[in-house]
Amino acid sequence: MQFASLGSGSRGNGTLIKEADTTLLVDCGFSAKEAEKRLYQQGVAPSELTALLVTHEHADHISGIRVLARRYHLPVYATAGTAACLSEDLNGLIRTFNCHTDFSIQDLHILPFPVPHDAREPAQFVFSNGEYRLGLLTDVGSITPLIESVLSGCDALMLEANHDIDMLAEGDYPPSLKIRVGGRFGHLNNVQSSTLLEKIDTSRLQHIFAMHISEKNNLPSLVLPLFAKALNCEHDWIGIADQDAGFGWRQLTKA
Repeated sequence: MQFASLGSGSRGNGTLIKEADTTLLVDCGFSAKEAEKRLYQQGVAPSELTALLVTHEHADHISGIRVLARRYHLPVYATAGTAACLSEDLNGLIRTFNCHTDFSIQDLHILPFPVPHDAREPAQFVFSNGEYRLGLLTDVGSITPLIESVLSGCDALMLEANHDIDMLAEGDYPPSLKIRVGGRFGHLNNVQSSTLLEKIDTSRLQHIFAMHISEKNNLPSLVLPLFAKALNCEHDWIGIADQDAGFGWRQLTKA
């Protein structure tokens, strides 16, 4: 199983998951033209995509979904709440799933789980090929026991580290936005994310990436020490998902 990022942050998100002949694009918060460019940069033709999988309806996650789905006749998987917020002319392409029921898309088994975020019915995922488990957790305001349970024992993890508490408090966001971002239905801060890593079983981790890092309210140099301490590893073992470049393909393999 392989995974890569087209970019991660408030200006757009997209994550590729690949197993055998199945290639999923999780979210597409870029224009279709920009998404196509980024897909080709990762060696993927848009026509090779198997399906689109949507976490929630915010613009930085769905901007290119409608055009890509229609242009390449791709099914769009979303919760019923998220699907209700998508374009009506996708009705023939939408496949709804239940946040509490796992399902498969060809070669990939998908375990969705609900998360606290200010969206209609947001979901995050653990992907599996029967041997390895890959967890994705972004756009989450607080950690729940369910999140701890499903992400424990993953072989790779893409984990939000959106903001530094002090940078958000002292930054130029208006008070209402600071409350939203830092609230229990907003985004994970560095301490929340590193605390999660301390609580869950990370003994199988081959890869970890910090995701959705705020360009205004965070710095990789603040994320890395906290993640490294939680995992008892060197700073350079931790990956950073860049807003403009994402990150290249990573593969899960036997030790």
